[in-house]
Amino acid sequence: PGDTSVLAGLYGPAEAKVSKELPDRAALEVLLRPKVGLPGVMERSREQLLRQTCEAVVLGVLHPRTAITLVLQVLSDAGSLLSCCLNAACMALLDAGLPLTALFCGVTCALQPDGTILLDPTARQEQEARAILTFAIASSERKVLMANTKGSCSVEEMQQCLAAAQRAADTVFQFYRDSVRRRYSK
Repeated sequence: PGDTSVLAGLYGPAEAKVSKELPDRAALEVLLRPKVGLPGVMERSREQLLRQTCEAVVLGVLHPRTAITLVLQVLSDAGSLLSCCLNAACMALLDAGLPLTALFCGVTCALQPDGTILLDPTARQEQEARAILTFAIASSERKVLMANTKGSCSVEEMQQCLAAAQRAADTVFQFYRDSVRRRYSK
């Protein structure tokens, strides 16, 4: 939803600490900062999902032995937070000019008790939902890079949500194109 916002900062490629350095590619770290308080279990698990998604598209081999740190600060959470984080992460990678094999976007679906699918649910709609599914979808062939499910749904329902998310992804990629165009046409 328009009311969820995340600020992204990307640092690197910089010299990696020896303990974290990878000989063949860049070490990517994602830090998710909640709006208030310290990061907890929820943030840690989301950091992992975000890192895996970013690692799937970043051509880290072009920057071996370096560290790239992506910091995501939650400014407001009114629902669909993970997909907002995914979109902020992709925009940050793109903005930093890192070499990517594809872009990706996040789409959250809420499965209502009656089986209807809501895209981009609010926090309230998430609470009432039977399941919440978030997908990271790549711009190349609309491939799924990450899927995260909370609650219960059938395989068929999951496939319906994925199809809806893949359709919605086109809108997000168009938004990326427009905002990049606006930024570089100034």
